[in-house]
Amino acid sequence: MKEFIYSRNAVYETLRAKRRDVFRLEIADNVQVKGRMAEIMALASQRKIPVSKVKRAQLDKIHEHNQGIVADVSAYPYSDVLDILDHARELNEPPFVLLLDTLNDPQNFGALIRTAEAVGVHGIVIPLAHTVEVTPAAVNASSGASEHMRIARSNLAQAIDALKAENVWVVGLDQNGETIGEKTKRHLSGATAIVVGSEGEGIRKLTRDKCDIVLQLPMRGQIESLNAAVAGSVALYLAYLNRNS
Repeated sequence: MKEFIYSRNAVYETLRAKRRDVFRLEIADNVQVKGRMAEIMALASQRKIPVSKVKRAQLDKIHEHNQGIVADVSAYPYSDVLDILDHARELNEPPFVLLLDTLNDPQNFGALIRTAEAVGVHGIVIPLAHTVEVTPAAVNASSGASEHMRIARSNLAQAIDALKAENVWVVGLDQNGETIGEKTKRHLSGATAIVVGSEGEGIRKLTRDKCDIVLQLPMRGQIESLNAAVAGSVALYLAYLNRNS
């Protein structure tokens, strides 16, 4: 199955990652080939990918925020949980995994992928159904970070069991959990999997019951909670700091 990746960073990282087949590029006939666009053209030339100039209106039909470029590519290559664990072993690092329990917004998904890639998460696990997937919108929201990230689709309960079998500590993130502090931050070090729930419902009961511990971020202001992507990103950075302290 083919799809269209749009925007300069998303197309650039797709080319750089070399995980998808790229069949052709279309660029707006009024675009200036410099900066990131010049880098894209150089990569396309190296891989002998056809490039055609088209009217901007033609690209706008695919997506209004195309930034003058669209790539016709193969479907996203999903991984599996074992591949994520193997990747951690290859790097000789304790596993660092993000599990997303029925997240629905591609913008939130993309933001979490981008943070996860930045802090060295070895892979992300999403459910088999009722969840956002790696769509072109999510690729764009991640600024192309999705193309460098191992993302697996799995039954979350089974995925958690597989992680626990590898001595990975599974930490749920929920506003009704124990507050992260001096006594609890140790749970965000070593082999860790962080579970982030959906935007409205949070972590489902079955998933929550599978977690080794449920934590919440300390809050000092007037609001009760953070956006799922923001909360997840903060937790990932806390784990990153604890893993590398």
